[in-house]
Amino acid sequence: MISPKLVRSCCSVLLLSLAGCVTPAGGVSLRPDGTPGPEACPEEARKAMNYLRMFVGEATLVQVDANQSASPITLYDGPIESMLEDNLGLLDAPSRLYGRVWTSGSQAVIRYYEAQPMNGGNKIPVCAVARLGLGQLRKRPDSQPGTAVLDHTHAGVFIVDSFR
Repeated sequence: MISPKLVRSCCSVLLLSLAGCVTPAGGVSLRPDGTPGPEACPEEARKAMNYLRMFVGEATLVQVDANQSASPITLYDGPIESMLEDNLGLLDAPSRLYGRVWTSGSQAVIRYYEAQPMNGGNKIPVCAVARLGLGQLRKRPDSQPGTAVLDHTHAGVFIVDSFR
């Protein structure tokens, strides 16, 4: 018979060894610095983007957080709602983009997984990222853990075929 103490010890070692493999909701693996690792763009999203003429490299500006319009803005780890400032393919502004923010690195990382047209209809699967561009996503030094304080309310958003 195995002692309960041995079982607890083995479980503790197993949990500690898995700590680097923890994935947040949505199944994205994290790098050692807490930023998201590679992630494939689902086939459903690729088909929807093709239909909407949203090709890899297409870009426009977004209001990073549709709920904050004055600088500076504070982003938190977790879900985000952004707003298109201009059309993206056949998706008209001011459609919304829904995604996730990671704040662990020197800049915020934002990945978008869904778009909501403002003229009605269902959410559309997409694969898009907000990019640093002219420093829009660089965190201010006064950012607390789990947050990213940004000087800019806008950023470029780009269609991608996978997340890197």
